[in-house]
Amino acid sequence: MLLLSSVMVETRADAVPITFPDSVQQGSMVIGRVPPGSQVTVAGHDLRVTGYGTVVFGVGRDASGRQMVSVTTPDGRQQSAAVTITPRDWPIERIDGVPPRTVSPPPEIAARIAREQAAVSAERKRNDDRVGFAQAFVWPVEGRISGRFGNQRIYNGTPGSAHSGMDIAAAEGTPVKAPASGVITFADDLYLTGGTVLLDHGYGISSNFLHLSRIDVKVGDRVEQGDVIGAVGATGRATGPHLHWGMNWFDTRIDPLLVLERTQ
Repeated sequence: MLLLSSVMVETRADAVPITFPDSVQQGSMVIGRVPPGSQVTVAGHDLRVTGYGTVVFGVGRDASGRQMVSVTTPDGRQQSAAVTITPRDWPIERIDGVPPRTVSPPPEIAARIAREQAAVSAERKRNDDRVGFAQAFVWPVEGRISGRFGNQRIYNGTPGSAHSGMDIAAAEGTPVKAPASGVITFADDLYLTGGTVLLDHGYGISSNFLHLSRIDVKVGDRVEQGDVIGAVGATGRATGPHLHWGMNWFDTRIDPLLVLERTQ
């Protein structure tokens, strides 16, 4: 096994180079290049490789150290690349005025929430052959960032889990647009997240849009970047109108803001 000591290494003189960033922040979507037809493994996942040699994976909020990428090129050479993970600070956000039944739900509501979240999670297992993930993502709505990915949240004084996405403050009814192309894999009104839409961008990358006041798409719809999929609302566990935009690589949550800022 040959360990790549630089960001870019040629497998042979006329080959596509193996290219990965040398470092990324926690919560990043990582895009790399390998010779088409290569076999690539990251964190136990066999990555799908596009016809032009692009691969993608996510680095979680709490990941640390180095993420190793194993590559077997079409000619059988085995190589690996190391991507260093840069830590971030995670401030505490205190949110008051949340409906109490969404913070400490009774048993029957807790069971419903678990069922609904499991249904959404099941759709994140898809590994479809579409390449919306490789587009330059755009904002689904314009507005002030009112909640950041990864921050530890305290609801009505009760500690909750880290924030799984980015909140964008906008007026109720503001159209929500697809930040990149994909297919709708989930669209329903849920107890905790209200109007909920899941948009699969391919290769394990998906976006979720929560608290919608209106859903304009259905499961199976193919949407292009900029198509309207719903409208901003305050449904579910929300204190006012805003869009919660989350992103995942399978079950790994990633930061939409970093995806918007991606330069490679």
